[in-house]
Amino acid sequence: MPFPRPLLLSLMSLSLVLPAAPATADDGKKPLTFLDLMKFRQIEDPVISTEGGHVAYALEPDRGDGEVVVRSVDGTQERRIERGKGPAVTRDGRFAAALVEPSLEAKEAAADAKDGDKPKTGLTLVDVGTGDSESWERVESFAFSDDGDWLARHHGKAPKGEDDGVESAEAETEKKGKDKDEKKENAGTTLVLRHLDDGREIEIPHVTAYAFDDTSAFLAYAVAETGGAGNGLFVRDLAGAGTAELAVTASEGGRYTALAWAHDRPLLGFVAAIDDDRHEPGDGALWIFDGAAGAGRAAVERAPTEGWRIPSHNGLTWSRDGARLFFGTRPRPADEGGDGDGDDAPFDPYDLEALLDKRELDVWHGDDPRISTNAKEEWDDEKDRTYLAVHHLGNGSTVQLADLEAREVEPGDSPRAVLGRADVPYLKQITWMGWFHDLYWISLDDGSRRFLGEELAESDTARLSPDGRFAVWFEAPHWYLWDADSGQRRNLTAGLGVGFADERHDRPQAPPSYEVAGWLADSSAVWIYDRYDIWSFPTGDGEPSTVTEGRGRKGTTEFRLVDLDPERPHIEPGEALLVEGFRHGPQKDDGLWRLVAGQPGLSPLVEPSSTRLDVLAKAEDSDRLLYTRESYTEFPDLWTADLDLKNQRKLTDVNPQIADFAWGTPERVTWSSADGHPLEGILIRPDGLAEGERCPVFVYYYRFMTHRLHRFNAPVVNHRPSFPVYASHGYCVFLPDIHFEVGRPGHDAVQSLVPGVQKLVDMGVADPERIGLHGHSWSGYQTAYVITQTDIFAAAIAGAPVSNMTSAYGGIRYGSGLARQFQYEQGQSRLGKSLWEARDRYIEASPLFYADRVNTPLLIQFGDEDEAVPWTQGIELYLALRRLDKDVVFLQYRGEPHHLKKYANKLDYSIKMKEYFDHYLLGAPAPAWITDGEPYRGK
Repeated sequence: MPFPRPLLLSLMSLSLVLPAAPATADDGKKPLTFLDLMKFRQIEDPVISTEGGHVAYALEPDRGDGEVVVRSVDGTQERRIERGKGPAVTRDGRFAAALVEPSLEAKEAAADAKDGDKPKTGLTLVDVGTGDSESWERVESFAFSDDGDWLARHHGKAPKGEDDGVESAEAETEKKGKDKDEKKENAGTTLVLRHLDDGREIEIPHVTAYAFDDTSAFLAYAVAETGGAGNGLFVRDLAGAGTAELAVTASEGGRYTALAWAHDRPLLGFVAAIDDDRHEPGDGALWIFDGAAGAGRAAVERAPTEGWRIPSHNGLTWSRDGARLFFGTRPRPADEGGDGDGDDAPFDPYDLEALLDKRELDVWHGDDPRISTNAKEEWDDEKDRTYLAVHHLGNGSTVQLADLEAREVEPGDSPRAVLGRADVPYLKQITWMGWFHDLYWISLDDGSRRFLGEELAESDTARLSPDGRFAVWFEAPHWYLWDADSGQRRNLTAGLGVGFADERHDRPQAPPSYEVAGWLADSSAVWIYDRYDIWSFPTGDGEPSTVTEGRGRKGTTEFRLVDLDPERPHIEPGEALLVEGFRHGPQKDDGLWRLVAGQPGLSPLVEPSSTRLDVLAKAEDSDRLLYTRESYTEFPDLWTADLDLKNQRKLTDVNPQIADFAWGTPERVTWSSADGHPLEGILIRPDGLAEGERCPVFVYYYRFMTHRLHRFNAPVVNHRPSFPVYASHGYCVFLPDIHFEVGRPGHDAVQSLVPGVQKLVDMGVADPERIGLHGHSWSGYQTAYVITQTDIFAAAIAGAPVSNMTSAYGGIRYGSGLARQFQYEQGQSRLGKSLWEARDRYIEASPLFYADRVNTPLLIQFGDEDEAVPWTQGIELYLALRRLDKDVVFLQYRGEPHHLKKYANKLDYSIKMKEYFDHYLLGAPAPAWITDGEPYRGK
C-alpha cells in the first residue's frame, strides 16, 4: 500500500511564494555556479618539516592546473611550484621539491595518445631561503636523504629518438649492442644523486630501484643494464662524498628487488635472482648488507620449505630492533621449467592437443573456492602471493610462518610471535556470507601454531602484545585475551554492562568492534574502545577501568586517540597523548583533550565548538602540530599550534572567495520515524530566508548524515550534489538520518524519510509541492523504492540504483567479480536470508515490482561500466516505467564506473541534476533533454 501524503492536502491550498534563483542576495552575496566550483581549490598532501618550521602542500583546483606551496610557519618565506604535486621538505626546511605534472591543456591534447607518447612528469627543487629553483624533465620519483644533504631523482625512459643528455650512458649501451625487447623492458633508467649544498651531481645509469637508509649514511640502488652484463646491487657511502661505489653483489642477468633498510640502522635487505633465457627471474636469495661492516652476504639462499622458492617479486620488512627480517616465499609452480620443445614443430592440422590449447573456456564448478569471475579478478594478486617467513640475524635461523592454510600472516615487532589468519576454509562462503578466518598465534622460533579463534569475521580485530605473550581479539560481542604461557583464554568484556560491539549496527551479520586503541609498551594492559570511552584491560591481576573515567558515555562524547607518530608502535607509560572527542548529542561537534598514560583524568585543550579540528601530523623533532579547522562555512585551511594547542596560527587562506557566495546555514532537526524511532537530520537554510517563508527542498541522504553538521562541503563537481550550490539558489537542503532494521530496507527508508520531510512542512520551512529527492548507490536504491510508496516528492533522481533484488541477488559485482549474494543476505541490503528462504522479502524490497505505483518524475543515472551495481538494474527500472508510460529519463554515461570519473561527464550530470530540479521544483523551463530526450546519433 503506498505511503499516504501525510497532512499535505490541507497545505495544498496555501499560497506559497517560491524564491527565485537570485542574481545577488540582499547581503550582496552571489549564488554559487558550477563554473565557480571548478575554481575552488583543495589542499592535498600536506607535510611539515622535521624541525617544524616549514610546511608544504599541493593546491588542486577542481579543474585546471595546481601548484605546490612551501612556506615557513612564521610567514616570512613562501615559495610556489607551478603544477606541483606530492611535495617533500628536507629535515631542516632548507629545500623542498615536488613532482611537476604536465598542464591540463597538454594532458587533454594527448588524451588519445599511446602511453609512451603522453606528457611526463618532471621535478622542481627550490631553495626555500633564496627562492632559487631548478627543474628537470621526465622524472618519475625523487627522495631526500633523512639528513637533508642529498636529493635522488629517478628519470624515466626517453621517447624514441630523443636524447636529453640525462641518459647518455644508457644510450651508448644501446648503440653498442641491441638486445631482445624483453631485456630492454627490464633495463633501468638514470638516477641522479645531487648534493644540496654544493650542487654537484652523480649520474648513475640503468637503475631500477633505490633507497636511502635512515641514518643517511648510504644510498642503495639496483642496476639492470640493457644487455644484463653490468647488473648488480650497489651502495654509495654518502659520508664519503657519495663517490665511492660498492658492489654488494653483481651477476650478468641479475635482478635485484625489494630493497628495504632497517629502522635507524644501516642494514639493508633485498632479494637477488638471475633472469633465465625467457628473461624471467629464477629462484631468489635473501641478501643482507651490513653498512657497519661494509659487506653483504646471502643470508637465505633457498626457501625453508621443500618445493618452495624465494620469488623476486617480494616485500621485506624489518623488526624495529633490526633482529629479524621478514620476507615472502612461494610454492614452486607445478608446470615450471618447460624447455620450449615443439615451438618449431611443423604445422599439423590434425594435432588435437595444439588445437585444444587454443580453446577459450572457463569451467565453473560448484565446489570452486571462488567463483570464476572473482578468481580472475584476484589472479594477479594470487599468482604473486607470497607467504611470510622470518630470518633471525642473531642465530641465522630461518622459519616459515605462513603456508597454504594460514596464508595471512603480518610481520611484527614482537620477538616471540606473530598472528596468522586462515581464510581458505571459508572462501566458498564469501559468495553469500562474507569473509571469515581462523586465528592463530605463531611462534617465531619454530613456526608452531596455537589455535585462538574459529570463523571470525573479517572486521574482527586481533592484536598481539609487544612481548608476544598475549593476544587480544574481538569475537562479537566480546573481546578475548589469550596467554601463551598458561594457554588460558578469558573474556575481557563480559559483565561490564557496556557494549563493545557497534551499538548502531543494523545489518544481519555480527556487529564489528570499535577497535583497539593500543597496547602499553610493557604488555601490562591493552586499551580498547567502546562507543564512547577508552578502557584499560590489565593482562595480569587487576580490574578493567575506563582511561577516560566514563566521561565519554556520560556526555555522549566519542573519545579516540590521535595518532601523532605513525611509527610509535605502543603506548609508553607516562606518555602524553592527544585525544579527540566528538559529541554525538545535539551539538555534533569536536574538541581536543590531553591524556597521560597511567594517570587519571582528561585535560581539555580545545573545548568542543561549531568548528572541527583534524590533526594531520606532528613535527618529528618539535612540539608543533599541523591541523585543519573547518565548519559548514569554513574551508579546512591549515593551522599550526603547540602540543597544548596554544599559539595557534592560521597558515593558509586557500579559498577566500567563499565570503562572496550565499553558502547557507545549517541547523539540526529532530523527528520520529513512523515506527517511533527518534531521528535527526541537517537542514541547510538559504541565506536571507525570511521567517515563515517556505522554500523548495532538496533531500540528499544515505544512512547517517548528522555528523556533517559542522563539516565543510567540498566545492567540487561530481556525482553528488553540491549543497552550497542549491542553498545559494534558494533551495533548502535536507540531510536526514535513516533508521534500518533487518529484512525491510525500502520500508525503513520510507518510514524515516517521509516523517522527516513532513517535519519540515510542519516547521513552515518546506513547500510541500516543491520537494525533490536524490540518492546514489545505496540511497539511489532507497530513492527508487520510496517513490513507489509515496507521492510526497515532486521529482526524484536515483544514481546507480538496484531496482530488482531478485535479479541483483543472482548477479556479480563487475569490479571484484564477487557474487552479490552476500550483500543481500548479510550486507548493506539487510535482507538477512537467502532468496529461497525469504522470497517475499526480496520482492517486497524491489522497486521494480511496484513500478506501476510511481507517480513521481524520475531521473536514473548509471555508468555502463559500473563495477559495483550492474547497470542493467537501471535498465530494468527504466523499461518498467517506460512500459507503464511513466515520466522517466535514463542517463547512461559511456565507459564510466560507479562514480563518474571523466570531468565532462561529471559536469554534464551536475548540470542536468540541477536543471531537473529547477524545472520540477522551481518551475523553470524544461530543457529539451527532459521534454524530448536526445536521440542516438552514432556517438
